[in-house]
Amino acid sequence: MIIKAALRALAQIFSPPFRKVLWRSLGLTLVLLLLVWAGLTRLFAWWLDGSQLVASYSWVEVYAVFLAGFGLVFGLAYLIPPVSMLVASFFLDDVAERIERADYPADAPGRALPVATAVLEGARFGALTLGVNLVALLLLFVPVVNLFAFFAANSWLFGREYFALASGRFRSPAEVKALRERHSGTVTLAGLLMAGFVAVPILNLFTPLFGTALMVHVNKAIEQRERAAGFRA
Repeated sequence: MIIKAALRALAQIFSPPFRKVLWRSLGLTLVLLLLVWAGLTRLFAWWLDGSQLVASYSWVEVYAVFLAGFGLVFGLAYLIPPVSMLVASFFLDDVAERIERADYPADAPGRALPVATAVLEGARFGALTLGVNLVALLLLFVPVVNLFAFFAANSWLFGREYFALASGRFRSPAEVKALRERHSGTVTLAGLLMAGFVAVPILNLFTPLFGTALMVHVNKAIEQRERAAGFRA
């Protein structure tokens, strides 16, 4: 089920009907990442200004800032998960509505979240993800452990938060939580797939759109399981 949902999501986000929202999502993701990169680079340059080494050899600052900026490009990979959470909150309803109309026309449409609520939820999810990924970043130079920490943390976070965004169009927060707990294995596997997606350079820039589309399909598949098991959808 997860693989089928992922293939459908991947095909849809690059299809013509999604082209406009694809470029908007990509643009916002890049802008946010560039702002973070520029801010961190400037912060590092400011910190170097007070260094005794820089006071003695001014050329050190130029090379240090350059190397730091280059290194931060790789460090930004750990910031894509929280950034994707925030970006997804802007495009969730647009993507979900398109998929629901095209693939599930017989089902009742979901309710769009108020813009302020969606952005606040995205920011909250993003802050949580940022904290977890900063811990994973501290383990960068610990072989095996760092890879496990990155995938374990993001599998749980992506599954939990993206499912909450998709399922929240149909249910209250309490209902979403109960549904997620009944299908925790499926939700976590979907999160693991997204963690693998975010680990691929360039492709990871499309995480907000892919994650949203994937979880819409996963949510619908879980609804079918619920109906088959006798639960009220």
